[in-house]
Amino acid sequence: MAPAALFHRILIANRGEVAVRVARTCEAMGIVPVMAVSEADAGASYTEGRETICLGPASSSKSYLDMEKVVQAAVQTRCTALHPGWGFLAENPRFASLCETHGITFIGPPAHVMRLMGKKTPAKSAMGQAGLSLIPGSDGILASADEARKVAESVGYPVLLKAESGGGGRGMRIARDESEVKAAYDDAQNESRAAFGDDRLYLERLIEGGRHVEIQVLADKYGHVIHLGERDCTVQRNHQKLIEESPCPSLSDEERQRSCDAAIRATAAIGYVGAGTMEFLLTNDGVLRFMEMNTRLQVEHSVSEMRSGIDLVAEQIRVAAGQPLRIQQADVELRGHVIECRINAEDPSDGFRPSPGTITKWQLPDAESENVRVDTHVSEGYTVPPHYDSLLCKVVAHGKDRNEAIATMKVALDTLVCDGVSTTTPMHQAVISSKEFRENSYDTRRVPGWP
Repeated sequence: MAPAALFHRILIANRGEVAVRVARTCEAMGIVPVMAVSEADAGASYTEGRETICLGPASSSKSYLDMEKVVQAAVQTRCTALHPGWGFLAENPRFASLCETHGITFIGPPAHVMRLMGKKTPAKSAMGQAGLSLIPGSDGILASADEARKVAESVGYPVLLKAESGGGGRGMRIARDESEVKAAYDDAQNESRAAFGDDRLYLERLIEGGRHVEIQVLADKYGHVIHLGERDCTVQRNHQKLIEESPCPSLSDEERQRSCDAAIRATAAIGYVGAGTMEFLLTNDGVLRFMEMNTRLQVEHSVSEMRSGIDLVAEQIRVAAGQPLRIQQADVELRGHVIECRINAEDPSDGFRPSPGTITKWQLPDAESENVRVDTHVSEGYTVPPHYDSLLCKVVAHGKDRNEAIATMKVALDTLVCDGVSTTTPMHQAVISSKEFRENSYDTRRVPGWP
């Protein structure tokens, strides 16, 4: 059977580093990327020489999050496929269905799979049935604070009340004993209702001192699934990832193999298509316990690409076009150690206050180095808008082992220059150089090497 034809034109329904990353692969594959931009991004340097279409005003709700406008832009520019990147509409099943209704291939999983994995309790049930270890907790949605108290007594304190439709740390409250359950339940429910329009909650035992680990999977439409190893994302601030690395330095080879094999089975069982990430908590007993699945490409996918040599965006496009995976698990060779730092336009000395403005000097680490990769949309003179996520670039360093990757990252951060706006580079330098990070003696409760 001849392979399905690739797309000729793809609308990139995103902005900044995301859009540039996807466009780069499109152009390498001979596909025309069409950049969907807001008025705030219309004159950005990264759009120069590329076809663009304006979605609307700077406000995300009137541009990047307006489903009808985005689909109309794809139809108007004669694009037969759409890549959502990450963030904005990337995990919206209604948007995926709207694309398909208008004859636009959504480069991502089927809408029904997104719906299943977007709701926490059905997702956990499906993953548990496929053999993944779960965090002890309620079997489904809690009916009341009284039920939450009964479940908490069963699984043991402390517990975490979590929003069914939550994300980004919202709709979550801790109860450390019976006396705190009612207030935690009410607070989580109120925040969830305000943030997501959904006040349903479930409960999990609170695992303190764990590590945040995720497994990268890739699947085609014919049931073939592979993994590209795991990434450790433990260095976080307010549930936002700061540094990622692969392999996880705290995971045993046995648990790594068991969990990656189970992740493949689970991905196939739900009919997943494309690139996806399963997120886990590595508990003190050395077991990876499933938390959720991100049905999209992750910011930190660059880590897995650099370690495996596989272009995940290219594979996303091929499987969306109906082509089978060209790669078998035995073909995946994970080499050395990789660390990624996310550099944002924020002032870490002032509570990570956003720092929009114009970049007057921009100098990247040695672009010729095979051991350093920088993904960015920024150039000298670029104005960081105040409307969106402030990510400027991702610095990715490769080494034959973790110590070499750390040393390479130190040099890369030292040679990264950004004048005109404050950045999080000093924080990353402190973390990478810290004894806690070097000795791998930290967990999700604090950022190593930073006050």
